[in-house]
Amino acid sequence: MKQIILTFCAATLLLLACNNDKTSETKTDATSDKASTESADKPKAWVPIDSAMMEKAWKESMAITEHHKMLAKASGTWNADVTMWMAAGAPPMKSTATTVNTMIFGGLYQQSKHNGNMMGAPFEGISTTAYDNVAKEYISTWIDNMGSGIMVMKGNWDEASKSVNLSGTMKNPANGMDCTIREVFKNVDDNTQVLEMYGPDPQTGKEFKTMEIKYTRKK
Repeated sequence: MKQIILTFCAATLLLLACNNDKTSETKTDATSDKASTESADKPKAWVPIDSAMMEKAWKESMAITEHHKMLAKASGTWNADVTMWMAAGAPPMKSTATTVNTMIFGGLYQQSKHNGNMMGAPFEGISTTAYDNVAKEYISTWIDNMGSGIMVMKGNWDEASKSVNLSGTMKNPANGMDCTIREVFKNVDDNTQVLEMYGPDPQTGKEFKTMEIKYTRKK
């Protein structure tokens, strides 16, 4: 799945324009930007931590929150109906898979194991989803048998759409360039979930929906 998404990455040229009539202004802006960058790069002074503060922070970092309980509700076996598009406007390709979700390490992480077929070949993948109490965000990792990298995405819960919005960057194996990917994971109800994946069109570089997976809880 990840490997297919990577094939959508396309090289994009960045054009830099210079205005010769505003040389002094450009230099001033450049100097200001340099100062801002240096200030941002300067390490902050270490804040002393006593034992009581450390113990309190540690307990909070490993606490089971409503975010973790929401992930736990998805535990079990799910049937997956997969639809993929190789490019914007291309005909859809459909397949099926099975996903098994399990909470591990006392309920702190959701581990998902995926099995199915991808373009006529056996497909296996494992994902881990966490809610980081310190960073206040969701973190998702993905590995599968159709590549050798690890996909990492981060994002937040959107209450209005009842979905987790994640984004990340991966390398295109065809040219080694970075490409941005985005994922929207929506909880329709206790027995239905929808995953949408977005990436750049191979011809234009513009974002389009590369994949949609509808998950239905197996009875």
